[in-house]
Amino acid sequence: MYRHLNSLVYALAHLLALAGGVVLLAITFLTCLSILGRAVISLDIGLGPIRGIYDMTEIGMAVAVFAFLPWAQLREAHARVDLFQWAIPKKADQAIDLVFNVAMACVAIIGTHRLYLGMQDKLSYGETTLIAQIPVWQGYAAGLVGAVGFVIVALFCTLRAARRLAGYEDITP
Repeated sequence: MYRHLNSLVYALAHLLALAGGVVLLAITFLTCLSILGRAVISLDIGLGPIRGIYDMTEIGMAVAVFAFLPWAQLREAHARVDLFQWAIPKKADQAIDLVFNVAMACVAIIGTHRLYLGMQDKLSYGETTLIAQIPVWQGYAAGLVGAVGFVIVALFCTLRAARRLAGYEDITP
């Protein structure tokens, strides 16, 4: 059961990270296209900067960050201080990891809930971005996909840390 759950969570985090990378590549491509449009605007050949590129970049960056959070949590890549880790007994270190993972799961749940409430607020007021007139709730909804993935992965990491503390062998796909 745990092995199957481990594979599913790794696949989810990997898929979200890849999606975040695609979003970053798209933003980069659009930004380059917009810069090129600014450069040739004086030639009067019908090309110019992309209208609302700042809005698209802002939304895309937020979506990418939320998409990368599950992978960072799963790979234990968040910032941590290992200065005294060598001096701490292994079981104490594993207990600290469990506390950290419980705390991250709480942060993920609360943050995702607040993001959902923010999306509902933007949806009810019909707020749009200033230049491109993109409905703001859509950016929140896209970010919510990564945030929900973050909750799932953070809960799994809590289970993984508890299993390590209990002495079970760690499984990586």
